[in-house]
Amino acid sequence: MTAANEPAPRVLGLPVGLLASGTRRETDSLGAIDVPADRYWAPRRNGSLIHFSIGDDRMPKAVYHAYGQVKKAAAIVNGQAGRLPAWKTDLIQRVSDEVIAGKLDEHFPLYVWQTGSGTQSNIEHERGDQHRAIQLVGGQLGSKTPIHPNDHVNMGQSSNDTFPTAMHIAAVESIEGHLLPSVGALQRAIQARAERWRGVVKIGRTHLQDAVPLTVGQEWSGYAHQLAQAVDRVSASAEGLYELAAGGTAVGTGLNAPEGSARRWLQRSRPPPAVRLPQPRISVAAQGGLDAMVGASAGLRAPGRALMKIANESWLASGRAAGWPSWSCRPTKPGS
Repeated sequence: MTAANEPAPRVLGLPVGLLASGTRRETDSLGAIDVPADRYWAPRRNGSLIHFSIGDDRMPKAVYHAYGQVKKAAAIVNGQAGRLPAWKTDLIQRVSDEVIAGKLDEHFPLYVWQTGSGTQSNIEHERGDQHRAIQLVGGQLGSKTPIHPNDHVNMGQSSNDTFPTAMHIAAVESIEGHLLPSVGALQRAIQARAERWRGVVKIGRTHLQDAVPLTVGQEWSGYAHQLAQAVDRVSASAEGLYELAAGGTAVGTGLNAPEGSARRWLQRSRPPPAVRLPQPRISVAAQGGLDAMVGASAGLRAPGRALMKIANESWLASGRAAGWPSWSCRPTKPGS
């Protein structure tokens, strides 16, 4: 029987969660281990939590949600290639949507400290998604049927391409979906105040000393322009994030992935609000280097510098001739 015509089991409408106590026995390549029965945990997750318990720095939820995008896209591509039957493709997509929505967050507790390439995080999704899928079709948790963690959830993938892809998608989501809209809204609000106060004359200051006059509008238009420039710099520095390692599998060659899967995977991995995620020019570079992440991180300094400068303008109330204060802010909490 081929994957395309494998019979589909009935999918149950079960909520996320396991009403169980004690432990269950799980196995992997290193042998058997007991895990909490009320968690969709992978066998070696307990070991990972033990070996890397050097702080409370947990893997960001945004990365897990992005991993849901990755697993969903891979399932669609494998289904289109006839490597997965339609019901398995649909089931993995359903679980992935729950991951994206944050419904499985408590089942992903790993520290940021891991072995190379984010292997533990990928295994966490292989097993977490697989256990949830098995639950939805009434299977036995701890088994690998009818959904296998590696053969189905991780089909045609590797931690070496999925983890950097998830990192890029999470960064794009954060920058395009949260940071830039927030900084843009602040910039527009400051620009509106600059227009409103363009006729209000005040003392100028250089090095905290009284200087020649200017208007409040002129002063605030400078803030608005700084933030506009910061938005441009962040956008430019984030360009490399749109180049994904998806489809490169273990070492960037695409071994064991469907023909042409990288392009289709990238099309399916497109997170809103991203508008373009082109195929990586060289998969080996895309998954072997962190240049794009480092560049995007450096770009985040632009709004940081602008916001620090604006916040430090409370010093403008320190001159002698104009008295105290030349402008003030409404207190927001005791001590502010």
